[in-house]
Amino acid sequence: MIKKVLIANRGEIARRIIRTTDNLNIDTVAVYAEPDSNALFVREAGEAVSLGGRTPLESYLDIDKIIRAAKKTGCDAVHPGYGFLSENPLFVNRCQAESLTFIGPTAEAMCLMGDKAEARKVAKRLGLPTVPGSEIMATLAEAEVVCAGIGFPLLLKAAAGGGGIGMRLLSGPEELAAAFTETADRAGVAFGDKRVYAEKYLNQPHHIEIQVLRDHHGNLLTFFERECSVQRRYQKVIEESPSTAVDLELRRKLREAARKLAEGIGYLNAGTIEFVVDGSGNFYFLEANTRLQVEHPVTELITGIDFVEQQIQIVSGETLKSRDEDLVHSGWAIEARIYAEDPKRFFPSPGTIIEYMEPRGEGIRVDSGYEAGCVITPYYDPLLAKLIAHGETRSEAIKRLEQALKDFQITGLKTNIPFLLEAVASSLFIDGGYDTHFIEKMKPAATTGQ
Repeated sequence: MIKKVLIANRGEIARRIIRTTDNLNIDTVAVYAEPDSNALFVREAGEAVSLGGRTPLESYLDIDKIIRAAKKTGCDAVHPGYGFLSENPLFVNRCQAESLTFIGPTAEAMCLMGDKAEARKVAKRLGLPTVPGSEIMATLAEAEVVCAGIGFPLLLKAAAGGGGIGMRLLSGPEELAAAFTETADRAGVAFGDKRVYAEKYLNQPHHIEIQVLRDHHGNLLTFFERECSVQRRYQKVIEESPSTAVDLELRRKLREAARKLAEGIGYLNAGTIEFVVDGSGNFYFLEANTRLQVEHPVTELITGIDFVEQQIQIVSGETLKSRDEDLVHSGWAIEARIYAEDPKRFFPSPGTIIEYMEPRGEGIRVDSGYEAGCVITPYYDPLLAKLIAHGETRSEAIKRLEQALKDFQITGLKTNIPFLLEAVASSLFIDGGYDTHFIEKMKPAATTGQ
């Protein structure tokens, strides 16, 4: 069993990892940039090492600094959380070269799935349905011919993209020239990779994902679906499990497809296979995230399984104790991501938190990285907390989430809590018939009083 883990991350996910490692009596080391020197996760870890710098490139993305910190403190493992280096195969290989256990999947799996265009090819080869789309388009002239063949509306996507970055919805061919250049340039800045491809935009799309776990003995678990269609700028804001758009047969097919992909690429540890489901119930492979997802708590609450603990047990060579048929679905869980941002324009709102008081109550869980006095800088993602509500029914989970949002007190900067309250109280959300157009549909309804 692992004895000491360096957490190569910050904020709520660092605290989340510490919670499990404490339960397992595993020592922890936090690393931190200058703005995080007095952060909760730094104080809660057994030890802390300064990386210096203020920006991600100077700190949490600096592989050499993180490896040195791990070796200096006698760690035998590294947990990357999500974001930063969590899907970087170079970091995985470096950890292995330094005899550090990387708590996550293999570098090979990351290489296969990290390139979205290549991941589509792998999925096709394994027999998974994929959204009609293109290969990499090298020039605008090529893109004009290819996109005309696919038909509009369509999505331009960065091959190395993720989190909605490098993605652009085009309604017609007149938008292609500017969008092709802009998407390629933005992808080059964000990922160092300007390659772009196109996918057909589907009618009434739902963003559905299946969590998987696979150990070194070939045992694989596929979990109940998560509905992730409430998004702004292609980034998830509210997630729930199960999905109102998925019946028993579709769930079986989605889990079967996720199993086929995970086994087909020899996947290890925790990961998520993402799909898009259209208005007719057809589903298509979207991408695979080779890490722990931000929204993993909703699955934890309906299954009682600790995914960080499972990750550690898998890399320690242990065998998964459950099979798919053993998983029990208990109630409904909904997660709302609370950001330091303008609730109408969704722009980041850095500043100092004056008051911070988390809600409490039956079925309520808060994963947070902040407290009163913390400064939210423009250098990092403005996620303040994840508020998760669990109930025996969806209606009960919604009521608990709504009350908890009202009870969550954060002052000193703007947050998206007003938007979240409006969203969960809307008829669109309560009826459960929403898709990825939720925000556009919700606002006109709110304006007209419908």
